[in-house]
Amino acid sequence: MPPDASVHPADLFGALKNWGRWGPDDEGGTLNHLGPSERLAALSTVRTGETVSLAHDLAVVPTAENPFPAHHHMLAAGDDGRHGNGIPGYEASRDYVGCHVHGLGITHVDALCHMFVEGEMYNGVPASAVRSDGATANTVMVLADGIVGRGVFLDVAEATGVDALEPGTVVSLEQLRRTEEFAGTEIRRGDIVVVGTGRDSLRAEHGALNPSRGMSGLHHECLPWLHEREIAVLGSDGISDPMPGLGTDRWIFPIHQVGIVAMGLLLIDNLALGGLRDACRGQGRWEFLFTMAPLRIPGGTGCPVNPIAVL
Repeated sequence: MPPDASVHPADLFGALKNWGRWGPDDEGGTLNHLGPSERLAALSTVRTGETVSLAHDLAVVPTAENPFPAHHHMLAAGDDGRHGNGIPGYEASRDYVGCHVHGLGITHVDALCHMFVEGEMYNGVPASAVRSDGATANTVMVLADGIVGRGVFLDVAEATGVDALEPGTVVSLEQLRRTEEFAGTEIRRGDIVVVGTGRDSLRAEHGALNPSRGMSGLHHECLPWLHEREIAVLGSDGISDPMPGLGTDRWIFPIHQVGIVAMGLLLIDNLALGGLRDACRGQGRWEFLFTMAPLRIPGGTGCPVNPIAVL
């Protein structure tokens, strides 16, 4: 069944708004769904102890997919400068890393200050709270204690019987429901939902992908379902929104705009899900313990991350 074209993001923005739900000063958004009881319950998903990284390598070479790669250079190296640390007898290497957090290449989490709608971010905080020296509200510091919970892999491509969806495919609510049935588990309160479209398979076949070819993602009709299930975090091997964007007028990326700003939904973009697919296939199950510990960046609008699935 194709997506319902009558569903407009502007209507969803008002209907799904969580502003004030957890108090006027809340900065956690849907993380409020993930508490100690949900974390304890998530431990029961660990059976073999296998761990799988859900992050891509931090790329340092520009591509069409990632035109602003990370900066990595040596401050002291073993082949030249190992004695240059200023301490007699002390030999060491040192390096520097910096990156553009957001985009289509780096695995990263979006803080709730990343997106605005009509000059406001989550919980009605004005966009001016993000200044030239960083954000003063809804920052990545809300994740300072990390995220631990039940992860559920909704591999839409696998459930559809293909390695990868065609670039630009828009995933309908009906497809998402069928994928939940395929996974053999029900999405519940506090879950970290990971949506797979097979982007890793496309990359393995074609190399770095040009976004102009399109990118698969969820139709915004999926948002009420995710809101009703009270998920804590949404991740994807893309950016959750399809590319090119489907929205009209200013609603170009409604999963980001409605999800982050109205719902307070944390998004994780550009996950590497090929290894997780192999592990889930091998064990015949699509749930796992999800763990993620972002860097503590005061004022940060997001952060590169290396989520780990523990099966």
